[in-house]
Amino acid sequence: MHHPQAASRKSVAQNAVETLARLRARRPRVHCITNTVAQNFTANALLAAGCVPSMTLSIEEVGSFVSGAQALLVNLGTFDKERREAVTIAVESARSSALPWVLDPVFVDRAPTRAAFARELIGRRPTVIRLNHAEFSTLASSRASRDAVMAYARASQTVVGLSGESDLVSDGERTVSVANGHPLMTRVTAMGCAGSALVGACLAIEPDALVAAAAALLIINVAGELAAEKSAGPGSFAASIIDALYNLDGPTLIARAKER
Repeated sequence: MHHPQAASRKSVAQNAVETLARLRARRPRVHCITNTVAQNFTANALLAAGCVPSMTLSIEEVGSFVSGAQALLVNLGTFDKERREAVTIAVESARSSALPWVLDPVFVDRAPTRAAFARELIGRRPTVIRLNHAEFSTLASSRASRDAVMAYARASQTVVGLSGESDLVSDGERTVSVANGHPLMTRVTAMGCAGSALVGACLAIEPDALVAAAAALLIINVAGELAAEKSAGPGSFAASIIDALYNLDGPTLIARAKER
């Protein structure tokens, strides 16, 4: 049986290589509740990585879709009544089925009601919370730092993936940092959602949530570097990163990984 602590002793790059191979072999299904501007790109990113996405928001069927998937993504981007209802049903379905799920609390720093709902969801223990510095500061009531992320992960009993110039991932005890990526990744909408969806996919086939999250972030960030080398700007980059995810291989991950 796969042993999480043994996996964590490997490098982030080695874990990412093994995780990517298992993604392509097992093709996990990931149900994504995400914002309207992100659905198409997120689905294509998952498909390129070898996964099977679904996106329904219907309150009549979202529970069934989640229970038939291997992981769930909850993204609060375009946060309306329909999505709030769908999220509540989806999270309960994931918990009932013991499925890993990812919370991406987009823009909780912009609206108190959104932040309050995100805190409710965190109380239901997402497997991974993926967020940026402003979102972290709002939810944790603290400036983002290595120690603050570790403390918040311990208190929330989850893995925190903090995006930034270097992505920081912590489960409260262990911490890894991935310094890959490219500035063009901030110029394409849905890039963060696609990364969070890939975290969900990796959780579906990797029981150690820290290993899964770090592997997913390395995979998408290296793909971003490769895509940028072939792009003239954000438009061509958006297409190139899908190709880069599809063509990514183990030796490239090993050669390019910048872990700290």
